[in-house]
Amino acid sequence: MSNVFKAGLEGIVVSETEISILDTDLEKIIIRGEDLIELSKTHSYLDVVHLLMEGTLSTDSQRIALEQMLMQYQQVPTAVLDVLKMQHKNFHPMDAQRTGMSVLATYDEDLDDRSKEANVKRAYMLLAQLPIITANAYHILKEAPLIYPKEDLSYSANFLYMMTGEEPTELEEEIFDKSLLLYSEHEMPNSTFAARVIASTNTDLYGALTGSVSSLKGNLHGGANEAVMYMLKEVTTADEFVALLKGKLARKEKIMGFGHRVYMDRMDPRAFVMKEYLRTLCERDGDFSLLDMCEAGERLMAEEKGLYPNLDYYAAPVYWKLQIPIVLYTPIFFVSRSAGLCAHVIEQHNNNRIFRPRVRYVGNEYN
Repeated sequence: MSNVFKAGLEGIVVSETEISILDTDLEKIIIRGEDLIELSKTHSYLDVVHLLMEGTLSTDSQRIALEQMLMQYQQVPTAVLDVLKMQHKNFHPMDAQRTGMSVLATYDEDLDDRSKEANVKRAYMLLAQLPIITANAYHILKEAPLIYPKEDLSYSANFLYMMTGEEPTELEEEIFDKSLLLYSEHEMPNSTFAARVIASTNTDLYGALTGSVSSLKGNLHGGANEAVMYMLKEVTTADEFVALLKGKLARKEKIMGFGHRVYMDRMDPRAFVMKEYLRTLCERDGDFSLLDMCEAGERLMAEEKGLYPNLDYYAAPVYWKLQIPIVLYTPIFFVSRSAGLCAHVIEQHNNNRIFRPRVRYVGNEYN
């Protein structure tokens, strides 16, 4: 038995995939042969969904057809929202996503069908229904009226509308859509690995994604964007933010939004994109305080710790500018990443070998 051990599996290749790779030499995020950052300049989230599910970027007609199909799948079983209403009122919307996923599974009459065709259909249904479950979990939490999608709004516009209660402007729709695109797929982070490990037992897609949402809830993974915004809200100026960060560093506290297991010595390329969208929103509002704070924090962390922003650091203030409740930041991450997660589960099911690693024993001696 090999005794090679790397804590956290750092640098260990655990799977072969045709879906994505973080090419650190070229500094590119590659999705089925396409550069994600370049895609963010010219394509929409649904284009990337099509790329992940079907293997190619969508044509205009395919994108329209995909949008129409998702609209047809938007009927969430009444029981799902009824179950969420029964939860204790201190739940997090990610708990609702996890619960809602399990309830949805009970409505799948072909639950044991692991074929690619069946799984792709499930993936599209989940992408259609998760925004409704996510947004209304928040409204249930706040004991507010439920909000359902409008037929004349796009997928991304509807998602944003259901969370805020206000129809977005074209600029807001575009920026939110790009954030979904950037969160859509990122090789093998903890939540994707969790989904593939669970799927390798030949369980259903819902079960794999239920495990994934549990993984993503942690603030060392998806929960970081919420933590970043709560931190930014503690102060109002760049100088105050620098002082806040210095205090955290002196107390050896972990500062969310900085560092990445893959981008060790550079800024997450997705963060560059969101930083420019933050600048655009600041220009729109005539208020650059959030950008000034973030840039000051970025400089300090580079100088003091050699750490650089990840996507969550700049996504958080962008979502704040879009009037999205903070508690929904990580649930948004999960909804957008569901496209990539489903692609990984499908790939795992289609060429499966159950994950069964070993350990290095460091316990008491024995004979």
